Amino acid sequence: MLVAIEGIDGAGKGTLTRNLVRLAKADGVDAVSLAFPRYDDTRFGKLIGQYLNGRFGRLDEVPVRFAALLYAGDRHESRAELLRLLAAHELVILDRYIASNMAYNGAKLPEGEREALLNWIDEVEYELFELPPPDLTCLLETGAETADRLLARKPARSYTSNQRDLHESEHGYMKRVAEVYQYLSENDRRGAWFRCRTQNADGKLLPPKEIAAEVWHRIRVSLTLGS
Repeated sequence: MLVAIEGIDGAGKGTLTRNLVRLAKADGVDAVSLAFPRYDDTRFGKLIGQYLNGRFGRLDEVPVRFAALLYAGDRHESRAELLRLLAAHELVILDRYIASNMAYNGAKLPEGEREALLNWIDEVEYELFELPPPDLTCLLETGAETADRLLARKPARSYTSNQRDLHESEHGYMKRVAEVYQYLSENDRRGAWFRCRTQNADGKLLPPKEIAAEVWHRIRVSLTLGS
């Protein structure tokens, strides 16, 4: 089974992915994870690092399809590794996948122009590059303001020396990304989607282990039904 974890920067995808692998193994499920982009492992991943450092221009200066191809190319280079993991393990959990490309690049366009881009990315990644669709996609729902505060706590990253990369530093961008994610989740592109709240009604963050337990329950049910 292939499960993708999606959400805006700072939503907690990496933490959730690690906790899910731990829960799966404790439950006797052979699980492994893979994170995209693979900044240090692919040629396109290194180009993504340059893009996020502003080497190709400001966010509004980089052609949207050019940026989308960088992310698609990273996964195309990683396809053999992803297929190997799927063949060798019962469960593969991805920290970001193709929906990230759709959400982050779709958010750069006016609402009326987004659908054409989403269809184009779908065609490139799934049809042309023949990447496997996820069986399940979990969207972590974290408020843009909360996620922005959490970004300040992120440790140093290999692809940038800046506190915030090109996406994270653009005011209002993450809110638009969240809106596209919401649209994607409501239209169930390529596999089933479900949403998981990371905050209570008062806006307080839920414990990571509580979030992981809820998501793992959904995955475990799907694994059981699929067996």
